Amino acid sequence: MSKIINDTFLKAARGEKTDHVPVWYMRQAGRSQPEYREIKEKYSLFEITHQPELCAYVTRLPVEQYGVDAAILYKDIMTPLPAMGVDVEIKSGIGPVISNPITSLSDVEKLGTINPESDIPYVLDTIKLLTQEQLSVPLIGFSGAPFTLASYMIEGGPSKNYNKTKAFMYAQPEAWYALMDKLGDMVITYVKSQVKAGAKAIQIFDSWVGALNVQDYRTFIKPVMNRIFSELKNENVPLIMFGVGASHLALEWHDLPLDVVGLDWRLQVSEARELGIQKTVMGNLDPAILLAPWNLIEEKAKAILDQGMAQPGYIFNLGHGVFPSVNPDTLKKLTAFIHDYSASKLGK
Repeated sequence: MSKIINDTFLKAARGEKTDHVPVWYMRQAGRSQPEYREIKEKYSLFEITHQPELCAYVTRLPVEQYGVDAAILYKDIMTPLPAMGVDVEIKSGIGPVISNPITSLSDVEKLGTINPESDIPYVLDTIKLLTQEQLSVPLIGFSGAPFTLASYMIEGGPSKNYNKTKAFMYAQPEAWYALMDKLGDMVITYVKSQVKAGAKAIQIFDSWVGALNVQDYRTFIKPVMNRIFSELKNENVPLIMFGVGASHLALEWHDLPLDVVGLDWRLQVSEARELGIQKTVMGNLDPAILLAPWNLIEEKAKAILDQGMAQPGYIFNLGHGVFPSVNPDTLKKLTAFIHDYSASKLGK
């Protein structure tokens, strides 16, 4: 394994003091980069991820271009689902579309299991390439969480209200819990294989779980999330949780055996601390601000940094992902500002 030269991200994830605030950006690989758009003219997302050399190149591009403190593996949360028997296609402008949605317990029972070494060897090969040869920063592996994966599998694609998903959850609890068990097993197996291949941290994306209230989260979701994180804790890598529009669930996440609570832009870092969140927090600049004039970007970033640096255990990120119209030069400039400003404060 190559020696990680910059371990600032790992230290912050563990709540340790750092010389500067580490930063990485969700969806930093691809999206707004011209090199990536050129690749996407030739290959689909799935085609890129099936080519380890190409996928590794896309993954490390933002590290080289922006100077961020961590890389995140370029892939989609749908990646492991075909091995389970889910017929999924990523359609441009729409997202994941599933032609065999789940409607009953019998559909759940038909789902298979995943063997990462035989089902997704290209993912593991990409991780090995990056961690053994190419990266001087930690690589973050990831998985979608059971609720978010289930929402696609039940709705048949993206949804604005998750009515089918919640109706399935309420009306067919036996099938729901069976689905959570199947997806929980998959996430554990999938993540462990990424760590074994060389990933140094793991983020679980429960992108759409904010659609649930706290009580429903505790009843229908928290048990499987507790099982997942309890199992993954044995891997001895930092574990991160993130969702969108889920500020009301931040304390529920803090209660799980994980290391980092990811915040979107709806909950300030200082507010999270006031709620009693003492673990490392990550976030949370609204990505829309990246289209504003630089003086406003700097002002907003400085305010977030000041809140984050109030105690050890802070990682700068966006409140969601980079989108295509963001100028890569803005991310490079922002990264340098975060490093310089935080170093000047933390060095005092």
